[in-house]
Amino acid sequence: MYSLLRKLLFTLPPETAHKLALSGLDAAASLGLLRAFVVPPQPLPVKVMGIEFPNPVGLAAGLDKNADHLAGLGALGFGFIEVGTVTPLPQPGNPLPRMYRLAEHHAIINRMGFNNEGLDYLVSRVAGRRYGGVLGINVGKNKDTPAEDAALDYRKGIAAVYDHADYITCNVSSPNTPGLRDLQFGDSLLRLLEAIKQEQQTQQERSGRYVPVAVKIAPDMDESELRFVAEALKNSGMDGVIATNTTLARDAVKGHRHAGQAGGLSGDPVREPSLRIIRQLSSELAGVLPIIGVGGISDGHSAAEKIQAGASLVQVYTGFIYRGPALVGEAVEAIRALPTDRR
Repeated sequence: MYSLLRKLLFTLPPETAHKLALSGLDAAASLGLLRAFVVPPQPLPVKVMGIEFPNPVGLAAGLDKNADHLAGLGALGFGFIEVGTVTPLPQPGNPLPRMYRLAEHHAIINRMGFNNEGLDYLVSRVAGRRYGGVLGINVGKNKDTPAEDAALDYRKGIAAVYDHADYITCNVSSPNTPGLRDLQFGDSLLRLLEAIKQEQQTQQERSGRYVPVAVKIAPDMDESELRFVAEALKNSGMDGVIATNTTLARDAVKGHRHAGQAGGLSGDPVREPSLRIIRQLSSELAGVLPIIGVGGISDGHSAAEKIQAGASLVQVYTGFIYRGPALVGEAVEAIRALPTDRR
């Protein structure tokens, strides 16, 4: 059924289709219709970052930036949902059009630019949510915030969402906010991680509750850069790393009419770059902190290979747009089929 729906949606501009699909999902959930079409996977519990996940397949940030669609998305069998990226102040993002389908590559190019309604709005949504599953909240900096003040935006984000999140992700790897990826390197990263940890500790002391913090990184790093990042994450006491965000590389889609569009490329072309990062991270981190694997998961096999490469959890986004809810169960079953010592 989803394949028929996708054909209809893909006749529309990507953002229009995105909004229509989520609105339809919400309506179906409110009417109780999803139960007739979606069979949630059987539990495959896993404990990561001190959190009990009902299964290891989650929804990546970006699909539900403002936590407006938790009721519908929460009925699709995900082991966890990550909302955001949210910035302290509302911002419109980049001008339209800013999203492009590369259907023959099962890929998307986007340059959304952290379009969202801001922290106050998102907190109002998650504070009253009925979704009872594991919730991650992804925070970032506003476009107009100078790089030297970036840590303040991340601290504001952590402080605002701390009481409402099961875990928090700090996004330092979107290619669509100028200068953001520079925060992944050198002294900028070290200072930022120190500020993030300080805020986490402040909020823990205030609330009496420990909420783990993960950092989301890009796939466009060489071995020495990734080695530095892994060491910095370990030394700063971060609780997890999400690998990876979208890529700026275009080799895999060379010749496509949209290949020259600015923005991050997601979907099947990111599968191998993401695996490379996960494998090296797994070696560098040696189990000190867990990896959440993202990028190019379009079937059960590509989910399972992320786990085999060293990830403890996986997240889907572009593959979910192309495959629909069936991908969730397929990914869970492929991971279940792995030998227990490989997951």
